[in-house]
Parts: sequence; structure tokens; C-alpha cells
Amino acid sequence: MKTRSAFKNRKNMTILLFFIAGLTFMVFVGRFAFIMVKGEINGEDLSQNVNNLYTRSSVLEANRGAIYDVGGNPIAVDATSYSLIAVLTDKWSNTPENPLHVVNKQKTAAALAKHISMSEAEILKKLNQENLSQVEFGSAGKKLSYDNKSSIEKEKLPGIIFDETPTRLYPNGTFASHIVGYAELPTDKNGELSTNPLNDDLVGLMGIEQSYNTELTGKDGSIEYQKDNFGYVLPNSTVKSTNPVDGKDIYLTLDKRMQVYLESIMTEVNDHYHPVGMTATLMNPETGAIIAASQRPSFNGTTKEGIGDLWQNLLVEQTFEPGSTMKVLTLASAIEEGVFNPAETYMSGSKQISGSVVNDHNVYGWGEISYLEGLERSSNVAFINLMEKMGTETWKSYMDKFGIGKVTETGLPNEQKGNNPYMWPIEKANTSFGQGLTVTVMQMMQAYSAVANEGKMMKPQFISKIVDSKTGKETIFNPEVVNEPISKKTADQALNYLKEVVYGEHGTGRSYKIEGHEIAAKTGTAQIVNPDTKEYYNGGNNYIFSVVGMAPVDDPKVVLYVTVQQPAVNDPSVIGSDVVKEIFNPVMKRALESQHLSDESQIQDVNQVEMPEVTGLSKIKALEEVDKTKLDVTIIGSGDTIVQQMPLPQKIIIKNQRIILMTNGAMTMPDMTGWSKNDVLKVSEITGIKFSFEGEGYVIEQGLMPQANMQNEETITITLASPQ
Repeated sequence: MKTRSAFKNRKNMTILLFFIAGLTFMVFVGRFAFIMVKGEINGEDLSQNVNNLYTRSSVLEANRGAIYDVGGNPIAVDATSYSLIAVLTDKWSNTPENPLHVVNKQKTAAALAKHISMSEAEILKKLNQENLSQVEFGSAGKKLSYDNKSSIEKEKLPGIIFDETPTRLYPNGTFASHIVGYAELPTDKNGELSTNPLNDDLVGLMGIEQSYNTELTGKDGSIEYQKDNFGYVLPNSTVKSTNPVDGKDIYLTLDKRMQVYLESIMTEVNDHYHPVGMTATLMNPETGAIIAASQRPSFNGTTKEGIGDLWQNLLVEQTFEPGSTMKVLTLASAIEEGVFNPAETYMSGSKQISGSVVNDHNVYGWGEISYLEGLERSSNVAFINLMEKMGTETWKSYMDKFGIGKVTETGLPNEQKGNNPYMWPIEKANTSFGQGLTVTVMQMMQAYSAVANEGKMMKPQFISKIVDSKTGKETIFNPEVVNEPISKKTADQALNYLKEVVYGEHGTGRSYKIEGHEIAAKTGTAQIVNPDTKEYYNGGNNYIFSVVGMAPVDDPKVVLYVTVQQPAVNDPSVIGSDVVKEIFNPVMKRALESQHLSDESQIQDVNQVEMPEVTGLSKIKALEEVDKTKLDVTIIGSGDTIVQQMPLPQKIIIKNQRIILMTNGAMTMPDMTGWSKNDVLKVSEITGIKFSFEGEGYVIEQGLMPQANMQNEETITITLASPQ
């Protein structure tokens, strides 16, 4: 019985196990069938996972559009810089024969010291830090050029690697910097570069770079293909690719030659007088095109030197009381209304306005004088009288027509519209001579264009055209007439009367004469409100000194407006207008001369050659072109494309003269041994970097070694000596 019972139990157990095994098998079959049909498990797409395992993709980066001047000279271009990194840990090294970390720190320090601006001891101190996987070398190891990188790589130093970073190069240094603006990679809240791979495009943070960021930003492309485990492309696999679309190029109205000259003058005056602020704006009144414009404080777009001094664009973001340069508009309005009689007389000195007294700058006046003399002397009383003759509401309507209190919509960010309370009699009277209301430089430039352009008021323009680099399609920014506040006859008369400010016996603008050219001008000395007391400063140089000039008088081609706020003048013989003159006169003279270029430059002799245009060519092609001219060529930069040249194209120069070509790479220091001071200054002009000189003669020593990165240098010392 026991044997039969045991046999029966085994039989039952076998049957049970058979059914369990069968059931388990069916469950697995069912599960596999489900997976095969559905193609997913636990919500994961298996086919997608397999595809991801073998599919490789990469981003094809688009270039940011370039910014050029009106002649096609580059102002802002893309570049690449490199950061030096030393790996200290041996955890990433696979074999002793192929180390991926720094092995000989002393040898590495000695080698690196030859290529970056750090001493061997400083580098060794960095390399000897403990508990760090890798170290960087501060500013000395950042923004290295491709040539710097190549030179270091030739040292074959284990553990020395480079991080590549896209950057924006502004090859002209300080060059309308607040107008052009700048672009850089996005940063996080701590100021560190963003690590988000989807957010690695340069972003405009000021000026045109910011306003036209959408147009300048390209669209990245991509490429997708399948590889096996060994990295080989699978046969018959499909390669999917989308080409990148580069950003559009922007051509400004700025003329590089005038802009560079203006910047040099502004720098000289700023270094000498240290004003709180300065602006200078040169415009073609027939089109509204801004030919050159600058301000101080300013900054170097590439190195960012000075960017912390003032973020504000003084041309459109700062409002101020214009002072007597406003009288240009009062005069034009009075002529249009028929109330300005140059021979009519009035009593100068002071005038009662509803219990308040308004004085001329000479509080005792000049007795009874004509209104033309009142214009020459910039009499406040004369212009209050003219405003009253017109009627206060009529004068207000003219201010509206001239665009006072309205933004000019130039396209620059954060433009202000100013303020004109115009409620009480004294407020209304003050506006006639430019006090009690606030304007921007661009508002004034727009208004002046009406007087200089036969009554047609032109919108100020900084952009000439936008070009699609792929299709070549151009979007042209045509001149735009904003309004016609006065007639051509009135504009012509106003110019002739304003000429007396410069050439009249009592003119306040007599120091603004330009030999060989007739100028119409108006000077200004505007009071400034003390932010602490909320009252006007009194005395000293606590004013905004200004002048606006239009020339030639018979048919103005340029309008130049200069403002200088609170210059530090220590010489009692120098007044604020003298500071303004140091900017106005040379810039206006250069602007007028550029309108009448002689044909003499076309005459060549056997020792002269014409500078070819090589901007935009590859470095190799450019050198081939220049080689035909027998000129001495120096290349600055590590890129493969020429973005700047000195001298400019078509200029007649002497054979064997040194020319400078700049590429789109980071700026590198040339070997200047034996150079003349004039040749060194060419590098300063093309890079925007300052050089200081010791001695006279030719270069025997330079403060920065050849091929070193120049971009972070404020001033480079050059030692000269006479040839033995």
C-alpha cells in the first residue's frame, strides 16, 4: 500500500509539474508574441532603442551672420578660441605607454611658459595643486588662437588638452561699440557658460547684435546615420542630413574710415579732459544715414575692456536738456511763421515770465540789438520773443512736427522719447532755448535733417541692407522721410542765418570755422540738474557743451552734432566749447574733404601700386594676390579667411610698403622686430589695441611675444632704438 501510494504521489506531482511547465511556456510564448506584435516592453519602444543603439547623429552648426560697414569691411564676425586645460588625474589614462595626464610637471611648466603669458613658476604652482582632476590657467590660458594651440601641441605634452569655444570677433576694437553691441554664449545665473547643448548659439546682448539677433542667428543643421559596434557605417543604411542655414549678414551705414578717425579723436579728447560723457554723430541729411557715431565711455567689443564703465547707449537711451542747439528749431519755426525779421531790434539781457526772470548768458545784455545779432550771440531773450510772436501752441505744434517727444525708431534697443511738460508759462518759454525739456541725440539729428535737407526730415538709419548669405537676396533700407515741418525756402534761409553764428562779428561759433568750407552752426551750453539737490548746477564746467554744424551751407552733405558733459578743464584759459572744438573741427574737416576727393591718387609712377581688395578671400588666395604687388605682408589672426586689410582697397601705395591682413581667427601678435613706429601703428589701427612707445627709431623689443594672444591686452609696450 505504501509503495502504491508513493507511486501515485509521484505520478500526480509529475502531472502537476507538466501542467506548470506547460503553463509557464504558454505565458512566455504569449509574452514574446505580445512583444513582437507591440514592439515595446514596460512602455519602452524596443525598435527605437535598437535604432538608438546603432544610430549616430551630430549637429552641423550654422554661422552667425556677419556685420559689415557700408563698404563691406567686417565689423563683427564669428571666430573660435581655445582654452588650455591640464589633466592631473591618472584615472583616465588607459596604459602607462599612453598617458592622458600630466606626467612631468616641471617639463610641462617650462614648455607652456614659452606660449602663454605666465611664468614657469606660476604654471608649476597650478600643476602642483592636489585633489583636482584638472586645472585651467586663468585669462592667460583662455581665448588662445589656433596658432597658439598648434604651437603648444607641437610640444607633445601629455595631459594638455583644449576646450574649443565659439566667439565673436570685433576686429576694429573700439568701434561704435554701443551701436554695434556684442554677442556671446549664454550664461547661467552664476555667470558660467551654459552647458545645455541646445542653447549654445551666440546671443546678442546690446545694440544691433541684440536688436537683430533673430536675423543674425542661423539655424543649425544635422546629420544622422547608422554605425555598427566598431563604428563603421552600416551598408545600405540611409544618411539623413539637413544643411545648416547661416544667419543673415547686416551692412551698416557706418563708413569705417570716418568711424576709425572719429574714435581716435574721441579717445584723445577723453584721455585729456575726462568728461562725464561725450557723443559725436555724423549724418548724411539727404538720406538720414549715420556715417559715424561714437560715445565715451565706450568699450572694446572683442576684449570687453571698458564695458563696465557705461552700459547705456548715449545716442538713444540718455535724455538730456539740449540747451541752445534747440534754437535751430526755434529759428526755423519762426522763419516758417514769418515772425523772424533779422533787422528788427529788441532789448537784450533779461525778460519777465509770469513772475520769473529769464536771463541771457550775459545777464546785463548787449543793449538793444537786432534779432540776427541775438542769434549770433545766442540770446535767450530773443528766442522767447520769437516763441511769443508765433504763439505758444504754434511753437508746441512745431516741436511735435520736428519729432520732439517721440522715438525715432532707429532699431536700437531701449530708445527713449524724452519729456516735454509744457504746462506753465515759464516751462513754455524755456523750451524756446532748449531748457526744461529732454531729448535724445537721435531726436536732434532727425530734427536737424529737416533744416539741412530742404525741409524734409529724414529718419536716422544705421542699417543699409540685410543680405541672405545663402540666396543673396537683399533687403534694402531705403531713406525714409518722416515729416516736412518746414519748407525748402525756410530751410535755406535758416542755413544762411546760422552761417552768421560762425562768420558774424559776434558769433558764438567763430572757432568752428573750417578753412575752405562754409559752415552753418549753432552752439549750446545746457544746464544740468544735480541729482542730489534736484536743482541746476551753477558755475564751473557743470554743463553739457555742444555744437551742431551743417556743411556746405549751399547744399549740406553732412550734419555733425557733438556733446561734451562736464569736462575736467583745469586750465582757466580753456572753456567747454574749446573741448567741443577739438572733436568738431577735425572730424568735420575730414568729412568735408572726403566729399571732394581729388583724382591725384589715380596718378601712379613706376614705384606705386594699387592695393588689391583681399577682404573675404581665403588666406592662401589673398597672399597670392598680394604677392603680385611686391608688398611686405604681415598676417594677424589664426583663421583661414581675410576679414580686414590695411591699407584699404584701391589705395595707391609705395612698393615694398608693409601691409597688414587680419583673419577671422583670434588676434595674434606679429614679430615686429625692425619695424618702424608707423608700421606698428597700423596694427594698432586694425586691431584697436593700444601700443606705448619707449625711445625712437625701429622696434628692438616688444612687450608681448610673437604669436601670443593680443585680445586680452590693454596696452603693449614697444621699445624703439635708432639703427647702429
